[in-house]
Amino acid sequence: MTGTNTLEVEVTNIDRHGIWIYINGKEFLMTYKDYPWFKEAKIKDILDVKLLNKTHLYWPELDIDLDVKTVESPGKYPLKYK
Repeated sequence: MTGTNTLEVEVTNIDRHGIWIYINGKEFLMTYKDYPWFKEAKIKDILDVKLLNKTHLYWPELDIDLDVKTVESPGKYPLKYK
């Protein structure tokens, strides 16, 4: 019998398409197309993610802040800038 998962956030995989991240019991793919800042980042910096207040993701070494809603529904919250 397995125990209860106590992690609230964890990067579970990094591949050529993007980053798989586990947040509050669900896993999401963060593609490099939607989140280009991660494509050239160091693996150790991508793995160092914090979940603040259960709604805010923060990568301290990359200075990236994201609301969990943007990961859950990237189509509703395009992260484009001009």
